[in-house]
Amino acid sequence: MKRPARFPVSTTLLRRLALANIVANAAIVVTGGAVRLTASGLGCPTWPRCTDESYTTTAEMGIHGVIEFGNRLLTFVLVLIAGATLLAALAHRRRRPGAVGLALAVVLGIVAQAVIGGITVRTQLHPSIVGIHFVVSMLLLLVAYALWRRVREPAGPKVTLVPPALRALTWTTVVASAAVIVVGVAVTGSGPHAGDADAIRNGLDPQTISQVHADLVFLLVGLTVGLWLALRALGAPAAAVRAARTLLLVELAQGVIGFVQYFTNLPVLLVGAHMLGSCLVWLATLSVLWSIRERRPVDPPAARPVTPAEEAEPAHV
Repeated sequence: MKRPARFPVSTTLLRRLALANIVANAAIVVTGGAVRLTASGLGCPTWPRCTDESYTTTAEMGIHGVIEFGNRLLTFVLVLIAGATLLAALAHRRRRPGAVGLALAVVLGIVAQAVIGGITVRTQLHPSIVGIHFVVSMLLLLVAYALWRRVREPAGPKVTLVPPALRALTWTTVVASAAVIVVGVAVTGSGPHAGDADAIRNGLDPQTISQVHADLVFLLVGLTVGLWLALRALGAPAAAVRAARTLLLVELAQGVIGFVQYFTNLPVLLVGAHMLGSCLVWLATLSVLWSIRERRPVDPPAARPVTPAEEAEPAHV
């Protein structure tokens, strides 16, 4: 008889913790954006301490110190959520193979992000390091999303639900979405919201790099429209069609915000909304990728055939 886990964890709890990782990692992107948009990036001028003498903000540092230190504290919240998820996955490991590795990757990614954040402060908000900080956040969202989907799926083999051509189109859309994010980071590095008045910019022409970004957005929208129509035409699963449609709607909303912020000289509220939109576009893209495949339940062991001798044996009362 199989021995039960010492600390059994329900599937529902593990799913909720996995979802909490997604929400928390998206939230810290937005709060990190608030640090930059309020010019509080050097509110704590050093790392790991807030000042040379104190680990916490001081009254002399004002509101910028409070904002930057508050964002640092959120990292501990992320570590607590990720740590709880890892413990839950360990207690649940026999039901969801692979969940432990993904949960561990989230923990390690958050620790890496804390170090990158420290390097960002130490380099006086160098735009390249700030950009790496954001890209790693997107990778963390990818791992957290993969974990959430993994604990919602059966433990059986993975099966592709669409023809190879549609699979290739889906992956092309994913690559285009990632390219939009990376070039968007370059746009941010050339713009006015540096996180501090003395922080350097990446030297790219804002108008030129913004045009490249817009061109990639048009490409992404076009690919998504094509993918949505192709999924419908070829009778793909309803979940895949819905996921592609949702991605298209999120892209259009994000595009509207992007164009309005560009033509209104980048107001901070719209820039913050655009950062949240980047997370939502990326998550919607991942949803499409996961929707074109599924895991099947593990087949129960085949029943052993009854021998003639067993058939003739009288039943015991």
